Amino acid sequence: QVQLVESGGGLVQLGGSLRLSCAASGTIFKINSMGWYRQAPGKQRELVGLGTAAGTNYAYSVKGRFNVTRDGAKNTLYLQMNNLKPEDTAVYSCNVDGFLESDYRYFDQWGQGTQVTVSS
Repeated sequence: QVQLVESGGGLVQLGGSLRLSCAASGTIFKINSMGWYRQAPGKQRELVGLGTAAGTNYAYSVKGRFNVTRDGAKNTLYLQMNNLKPEDTAVYSCNVDGFLESDYRYFDQWGQGTQVTVSS
């Protein structure tokens, strides 16, 4: 079993910063990708930043403001968000996929989500 625990959301003013964390625990053999997604009220979920062995891709709307980093030893993913705007308000969720250590089965796990609200 793989569990993801997110933290770091909250209320911030326009232009402020927040850092989200996503800690993956469990018997993981290999991680294929770790990424952040967000869903605003009335909108579809969208990719924010996705990290794979090939590198990290960002949504155009967050390029230059958001940064995804990963601590491989801790299986923890971070999302540093700078210069936040009201349109960044959403529930942010992390996603991890890979293979379990026990039987090499594929897994695709989502975190519980954390609310980020940017006030103007």
